[in-house]
Amino acid sequence: MTEDECEIRAIITECYAMISGPAGPRDWARQDAIFHPDCIQMRTNVDENGRSEITRMTLDEYEKNAAPLLMKMDFYEVELVNRIDIFGNIAQAWGSYIAKSAPEDTEAERRGINAFQFFKDDGGDWKIISMIWDNERAGLELPADMVG
Repeated sequence: MTEDECEIRAIITECYAMISGPAGPRDWARQDAIFHPDCIQMRTNVDENGRSEITRMTLDEYEKNAAPLLMKMDFYEVELVNRIDIFGNIAQAWGSYIAKSAPEDTEAERRGINAFQFFKDDGGDWKIISMIWDNERAGLELPADMVG
């Protein structure tokens, strides 16, 4: 594994650790170390009529959206499989995950895929510049090579 791949993997691990934990506040200041200030995060889903939807959020908007939920519920997101491709100052990681209520839970509440895009800034640090994710649902399952 290259130094760049190791750095990107560490950022992804920190991203999961930052939002995971028992019900209560998260340390949102941790975002500064791993996210580019211009990062956009996008949550996708399908509405009750089967239409695709997307919610596009800045870092502050994501915090405002997620913080109330995480204050009320135990939430742990755990990486299953991650594939990283790097070209120059850009990289993409395609990562599957499970979400559960407790670290020891054997059953996942849900599974999905996060697509992370990275930019290597002028200081030589990799930062998440965008992130989009989707969860399994009826008719949509993780590919076998992403289950782990």
